[in-house]
Amino acid sequence: MGIVSSKELTRLMRRLIAATVTVLVAASFAVGAAVGVVALLDATPDQPNTPLISYDTGPAAP
Repeated sequence: MGIVSSKELTRLMRRLIAATVTVLVAASFAVGAAVGVVALLDATPDQPNTPLISYDTGPAAP
């Protein structure tokens, strides 16, 4: 196990911070997309429950 120079540690820390920021940004985009999809699904109005075909009913049987 060798001694690591401060230059290597600085480079390693920058890469670690960049990876962490990338993961956090990607996670926030995923959460935002999920919330947006749910909001869009809730925004659509309910369809009326009316039949496409209706039959006239005849007079009542005696």
